[in-house]
Amino acid sequence: MSDWLHNLPVPAMALVIFGFTYLLAATVFAAIALVATEERAKALKAISPGMLPVLGIIFGLFVAFTAAQVWGDSDRAGTAVSREASALRSAVLLAAGLPAEQEAKLRGLVRDYVSQAVTVEWPEMAHQEASLKATPPALAEALQLVVATTPQGRGQETAQREIVAALEQALDARRQRIIVSLASVNSVKWWCLYLQALCELLVIGFVHCDNRLGSAIAIALFATGVATSVLLIVAHDRPFTGQISISPEPLRQIMPEASAKP
Repeated sequence: MSDWLHNLPVPAMALVIFGFTYLLAATVFAAIALVATEERAKALKAISPGMLPVLGIIFGLFVAFTAAQVWGDSDRAGTAVSREASALRSAVLLAAGLPAEQEAKLRGLVRDYVSQAVTVEWPEMAHQEASLKATPPALAEALQLVVATTPQGRGQETAQREIVAALEQALDARRQRIIVSLASVNSVKWWCLYLQALCELLVIGFVHCDNRLGSAIAIALFATGVATSVLLIVAHDRPFTGQISISPEPLRQIMPEASAKP
């Protein structure tokens, strides 16, 4: 699925998906109505209605497996953002144990990192363009600052150790959210899902080919179920893309003055 569809508002996304699915269903209905002449109708009716539940179950399994991937990616993305915000908040709180100059500088570096994450990385993740090639300069500098600080007493030594651990955890959480931002349902799964739906639509049409009204109703109902399933998956397919996406609000909250909304 392309960027333009994922970035549509949910109502517009629904219009596109339902429109395409109903067009597919209408094409199937028209093709069967054209082919099912009086002689051929008997041959088409010979197809066992027992195929309907089998194909329906297979389609349901396809939807379940695809949805499981989407929900898993969404959960991992939310967890990564929460971990990152929590780690940065811990670093900011523990900075009070450092000398005043280092504390102020560390807070400023965390603010710079949050600002970059919100204004630069989030739009990149929305377009699946974020990269792990470079370490965020602000966070790398913060680590270097803390490591280079000479602790005065046990308290500062403990604070230094905990801040380093918190910053490393923030870096790891950032890596996780960027990795998850690159995940999506691939085109092979979408083709298989719609091909299975097409098979079910064809069998519905064949079984009811002698009853145009019944066939139209059955095809329309199944097409509605297909479109609803696809809409649900597409709306949540990319955790950081679209109207229903994970926002950087947890990062904004730990440093409210760090950045403005993108």
